[in-house]
Amino acid sequence: MSPAAVGIIGIIGLLCVLFLLGMPVGFAMAIVGFIGFCYIISIPAGLNMIGGALWETFSGYGLTVIPLFIFMGQVAFHSGVNEKLYNAAYRWVGHIRGGIAMATVMACAAFSAICGSNAATAATMTTVALPQMKKYHYDPLLSTGAVACGSTLGVVIPPSVVLIVIGLSTEQSIAKLFYGGIGAGILLSLLLILTVYLMCLHHPEWGPTGPRAGFKERFRSLSGAFEMLLLFLLVMLGLYFGIFTPAEAGAAGSFFAVLISVLQKRLTWKGFTASVTDTLRISCMVITIVAGAMIFGKFLAVTRIPYDIADWVAALPIPGAAVMGIIFLIYIIGGAVMDALALLLITIPIFFQVAEGLGYDPVWFAVTITVVTTLGAVTPPVGATTYVVGGMAPEVPLETVFKGVTFFLPAYILCIFILMLFPGIVTWLPGLMRY
Repeated sequence: MSPAAVGIIGIIGLLCVLFLLGMPVGFAMAIVGFIGFCYIISIPAGLNMIGGALWETFSGYGLTVIPLFIFMGQVAFHSGVNEKLYNAAYRWVGHIRGGIAMATVMACAAFSAICGSNAATAATMTTVALPQMKKYHYDPLLSTGAVACGSTLGVVIPPSVVLIVIGLSTEQSIAKLFYGGIGAGILLSLLLILTVYLMCLHHPEWGPTGPRAGFKERFRSLSGAFEMLLLFLLVMLGLYFGIFTPAEAGAAGSFFAVLISVLQKRLTWKGFTASVTDTLRISCMVITIVAGAMIFGKFLAVTRIPYDIADWVAALPIPGAAVMGIIFLIYIIGGAVMDALALLLITIPIFFQVAEGLGYDPVWFAVTITVVTTLGAVTPPVGATTYVVGGMAPEVPLETVFKGVTFFLPAYILCIFILMLFPGIVTWLPGLMRY
């Protein structure tokens, strides 16, 4: 049997079966990668490979950036910064029809910029925003859809764990990926807010107006979000000017997040221990997936599937944009049936080479596919953030949450088209970096 045939059987057959049996993604990729590598090369070579891959993964300095940024986000989460951000956004736009839903999207974007986690943002904003929208008689379709889709901004807006993992997998500058994510994140946020406006334009009863806050009250609300804005600027400007490496930026951000929360007396000992526990749990999950993906990647390399596909696609008599459209469609479908991070780690070795061969900027490709895979975070059957919102709002049927999400899906599609037409939205800021 040829190496390519073994690879296809491993991916379509064994890997999919293990996923359906409920095996954790990291373990499934490691098992398929190890068995396939042993079959093609030899068992001793497979044992050497798996030992080397695990050592390379868990001893690498680059992975320290993951728990550091996760810890920064968890501290912000457990210190209640989400309430301040929501209050500030609500004071400014709550009086507009659908304004509370718009404020929710804005607060999700702001909290994602600190937290970087879809699940944490969804859980937080469901707790904070849904009671407010229920109070002002917002339709559940609009309120749950806004929370679920706004929460996906954590994948795109830095510091995104997904962008960190992509950077490590493709040996790109994490700082440049972060800056590329800013433009894409702002664009997607604006399109989600526009969606709320259009929904309320056609269904005014879905988003009644809230009370208008005075200018003094509006500016006073900004003080609650000012400290976290400084924290975000510290991390991003430190990366931009080369003061910090990504790991050092995560360490500095974590330190100042703890310091700000303690000085404001908003971080209890219980909250601190919960932050540490959640950081360990999430970090172990991510690093295990990364380790499994590395073993699986070694298997793909010996099958030569990534290189064969790259050569085949490059030779197709169709425009490069059409090829990218096919790749994005694969990510949309794949993101709907499996975890976004796992999907990216499985497919990056294949499609990254294709994108580079077609002449696309690697930063643009990495950031754009994060936008594409965010669709999988809200669409069935996986729809992780949608299930979080539905689980924390038991009074709203899950089908209502999914129906509300569908109104926002065109915003994602439009965002992808705009990024394809105007790649400078992603590449402009990274191109200004001094290193």
